[in-house]
Amino acid sequence: MAYKIIESCVNCWACEPLCPSDAIYEAKPTFLINQKKCTECDGDFMVAQCASICPIEGAILDSYGESANPAGSLTGIPPERMAEAMAEIQAR
Repeated sequence: MAYKIIESCVNCWACEPLCPSDAIYEAKPTFLINQKKCTECDGDFMVAQCASICPIEGAILDSYGESANPAGSLTGIPPERMAEAMAEIQAR
């Protein structure tokens, strides 16, 4: 089991220093996760540290291919409510 960073990564360096297994490394233009080293923070933390700090929602996938930091995870605002709010703001 291992997490995966996808191409929406902006190479911000937020995740790399937090990885307890040193599985994250820089590979232009994004960071990658060494699948053999990633422990999904099991035994170290309750949540994956990379996903908890990543500022790009949806940039980190879990071992099932699902977003570990889904839309709304940073703001606490569900995506559908965010879309409603943005539409309301643009209508002004």
